[in-house]
Amino acid sequence: MTVEQDFIHTLETKVREQLSAQRVGYLLGAGSSYLDGTGYPLALELWDRIKDCITDTHRRNEIQAKIDNDANGIEHALDLLDDGGSVEGPHRHLVAAAIAELFRPLVPPLDQHVEFVRRLARRPDPSVKVFNLNYDPLIERAAEQARVRLSDGFVGHEHAFFEPAVFEERIGRIRGTYRARQFDETAKPIQLLKLHGSVGWYECETSEIRRCAFASPIPENTKRLMIPPQRRKASDTMSPPYSALWSAFRGALGHDRVLINRLVCVGYGFADEHVDAVIENALVRTDFTVLIFTKELSDAAWSRWSAKSNVIVVTEKRCSLKGNVGDGHCDLWNFQRIAKEV
Repeated sequence: MTVEQDFIHTLETKVREQLSAQRVGYLLGAGSSYLDGTGYPLALELWDRIKDCITDTHRRNEIQAKIDNDANGIEHALDLLDDGGSVEGPHRHLVAAAIAELFRPLVPPLDQHVEFVRRLARRPDPSVKVFNLNYDPLIERAAEQARVRLSDGFVGHEHAFFEPAVFEERIGRIRGTYRARQFDETAKPIQLLKLHGSVGWYECETSEIRRCAFASPIPENTKRLMIPPQRRKASDTMSPPYSALWSAFRGALGHDRVLINRLVCVGYGFADEHVDAVIENALVRTDFTVLIFTKELSDAAWSRWSAKSNVIVVTEKRCSLKGNVGDGHCDLWNFQRIAKEV
């Protein structure tokens, strides 16, 4: 066995051990929804796909100018255009509406995500957490098709309402007599926390947070909840539903009673500082490991993460096993492969 083959074998063995361990959480980026071009567009493609749908040419040109001047994608451009006042500017809502119109008619294949949620549902961990940076409904649709219970923080039917307390609920039955009662957990829904909002989420004029069918238009006089403003977030003071979701993300990695010990990041290029900072802060824990699976990382992201002793990085061109750098992997970086390994 060559040195390169030995590295890949050791990498695959360590990844398999980590994925089968306890207290594993997941973070999904755009690469997990791309599906080799049959799914939803990658973040870098998004602006080119939606800009012609924005009929307000003045504001479209303002966004384009920020992107042309090295803004790191649409979200960063919108943050730069946000003055941080009490009322969000119109740019964010124009972009959210255009993304929703692009996403609404898309119906990508669900096979890979069905495999993913079925495997998560079979894990012994109570209520596996999936933190999702995507706006699309692939996980929700896959869970429904696979008959897997899922909790996304909403309760209801046609226009569900946001109730983050559902993430703390447990499903079970009481056995025994009143003298010796025992709670038996009968179902462990996957917890889906969509940190950047989603298609179908909207806020009413009364500040109620609601969710409608993903392919339906939102009601009149409401605004879509996608692409949260980061400049105004001030951590826990950010408005609902993002405040509850981000608090849960930070808590799961840092101060909850039962912490995630491994965060499996799939299809995320580590280009959002507000996400990266939360993960990096958790790396001070000696019992915490981050696994990164993505087709490629920028040189800056690679330098930041590949040298860390409690990080495993798998890309197509190069890999790092807790600071030991080696060749890339042919497919272990791909969501299709990871969906069969969890």
